[in-house]
Amino acid sequence: MNTKGGSGASKPRHSAAKSKSPATAGATGQRASRLIDQRICDLGGWRGETLAHMRGLILQADPGMTEEWKWMGTPVWSHHGIVCTGEAYTKVVKHTFARGASLPDPSGLFNSSLEGNTRRAIDIHEGEKIDAAAFKALVRAAVTLNGSPAKKR
Repeated sequence: MNTKGGSGASKPRHSAAKSKSPATAGATGQRASRLIDQRICDLGGWRGETLAHMRGLILQADPGMTEEWKWMGTPVWSHHGIVCTGEAYTKVVKHTFARGASLPDPSGLFNSSLEGNTRRAIDIHEGEKIDAAAFKALVRAAVTLNGSPAKKR
């Protein structure tokens, strides 16, 4: 789907952790969802729109997804383990898949962190379009890879 475009003016790169959002670590469920809502609001512009859009795709792909807020302000989506994170930088909104190197990516969405053995990321720049169906397929594949929780003995 579309992210809204604009000028490509250069700005210093900074982590989303420096936004106005509370830096509360370890929140889950409704509290984490509210913190993610606040992050989207604080970001505004194309980055907020992009993060909100991608969040919607994640939740559509797996209605059983849990939203979390970790590491001093990082939105995390989990289902029997971390599926992906969503971070906003000046020039990119990044979605890092915790076990992305093990996921099939026939549409070639992964375009960052390609050298590692575990993670893979998708960097979305202002004005870029993301194949929604391919992204949701990646999310579902990540959930499947995480499997179900180990049975308690």
